[in-house]
Amino acid sequence: MAETMRAAVYHGARDIRIEQIPVPVPRAGEVLIAVRRNGICGTDLTEWSKGPVMAPLTEQHRASGHLGPMIPGHEFVGEIVDATGAPGLRAGRIVAAGAGVWCGACDRCALGRTNVCRRYYTLGLDAHGGLAEYVAAPARTLRPVPEGMSLDHAGMAQPLAVGLHAARRSGVRPGDRVVLIGAGAIGTFVLVGLNHLAAAEVTVVDLPGPKFDRALQLGAARTVSAHEDVVAAVLEATGGTGADVVIEASGAPGQYENALAMVAAGGRVLAVGLPKESPRVDMSALALREITIESSVAHVCDEDLAPALDILAAGPLGDLLLEGVIALDDLVAFGLERLASGAVDGKILVDPTARGDRRST
Repeated sequence: MAETMRAAVYHGARDIRIEQIPVPVPRAGEVLIAVRRNGICGTDLTEWSKGPVMAPLTEQHRASGHLGPMIPGHEFVGEIVDATGAPGLRAGRIVAAGAGVWCGACDRCALGRTNVCRRYYTLGLDAHGGLAEYVAAPARTLRPVPEGMSLDHAGMAQPLAVGLHAARRSGVRPGDRVVLIGAGAIGTFVLVGLNHLAAAEVTVVDLPGPKFDRALQLGAARTVSAHEDVVAAVLEATGGTGADVVIEASGAPGQYENALAMVAAGGRVLAVGLPKESPRVDMSALALREITIESSVAHVCDEDLAPALDILAAGPLGDLLLEGVIALDDLVAFGLERLASGAVDGKILVDPTARGDRRST
């Protein structure tokens, strides 16, 4: 195996360079993976366009505000090439990564809430990730990809695990009337998670277009344009009582206020999208109607990643979610810049083995 590899190296806002760097050496408990697909998402976009936000600053660069070189990418799948440090795994196995790493020893881990571990860190945000030819990943964050499953579909397992976790956090039950605000990348994965967990009636709020068509194909009962009075539309659809569960997955201005206005008394609001402006909350109305507010972040690897792979392996869902596959060289021009323009409705995957041109979009 080569001693160096090609990787997308993040140096700061709008500064990602494709560089030749040493192949990582896995530590005890880690395996070396040859990356075959890595998805890019809104978090990657934010770090590239405005960051560093979540990515760590090294001490030597903290004063200048420049990030020490780091490889992004937290949605990856690949082939194990060295499992020396992780008994029980073997070279040649195709695996999907959860990317979030937990300690297994703190009080949060003891409760099974490994995604809020006291020592939690994420490959691709806090440590080198999968936008490279190789990545070293802790064995406990990996799950085997079902035999015969396409790499393109497997490459969407991590974001679907995030959607499944959010759906679990919403407390959705069979027969619930649910409103999902936002049918972009994360909202779509939440919708899949909702339909997997319970036979609920889901109304999707977003802008008309391909997102609506996809939401209906994925099981939404109806769609409501964000240009309308969405609160009035939801109240009318629910006979004036409001929705049992409202999930805000857009982060758009005013939508958390809408979520609280359209939820039924005794209902639940789940915060998934990161708001672009601080919401204004009427705490008196919230208390008098006994509204429960929850939030969701990342996923619980042991609970969500394997089911996400099974869902993707069971049918044509991946084809509905996939926007296209690009080469590592095209990460900025055909990946991040297209995401920034709002021109992307589905998931873009990067294939580090491809060279210099788009494979498909």
